[in-house]
Amino acid sequence: MTPAFLLGLLPPPVLASRVETFRARLGVRESVPHVTVKARSGLDADLAWLPVAREVVAASPPVTLRVGAARAFGGERAVYLAVHSPEAVALHLRLLEALRPPTRLGDEGAHMTPHLTLALNRRGVKLREVLAAAQAEFSDLEARPLTFTAREVWLLRKPGPGSCYVPEEAWPLGQE
Repeated sequence: MTPAFLLGLLPPPVLASRVETFRARLGVRESVPHVTVKARSGLDADLAWLPVAREVVAASPPVTLRVGAARAFGGERAVYLAVHSPEAVALHLRLLEALRPPTRLGDEGAHMTPHLTLALNRRGVKLREVLAAAQAEFSDLEARPLTFTAREVWLLRKPGPGSCYVPEEAWPLGQE
């Protein structure tokens, strides 16, 4: 099995715990809570991209994120917590420019939508029910979004198909 990689920002432990508790209550199994700044395209198992990605991260300032209410992507692809972060999009674009993946995923580029996935559309997952539950569970974030600053980017690794991404290594972002 070939592993897959992505680069992400981890939320504060209190929010990560809320997300994990919510998922467990609904019987949803997903990757560790994170906000992706570079999806798997171009992040091959040969790891030749690692030094370039680390360099971009080290030269980038910390990232401020504002996590808001639960939403769903069109076509019932996923339920997520909305994230507003021009800095995350800027980091994403710097990584794309430096890594130059031969192909990009459809959601990569300037139109990237930062988000924290709660549940993906998988067999046995009823996303409409998950969305309703998420809107109730995280309703406080609608009125008072949670703002935090990420000071490191995490390399997340998925060992193979059917498994979940887990944090493998933290890379410090540059100074403010």
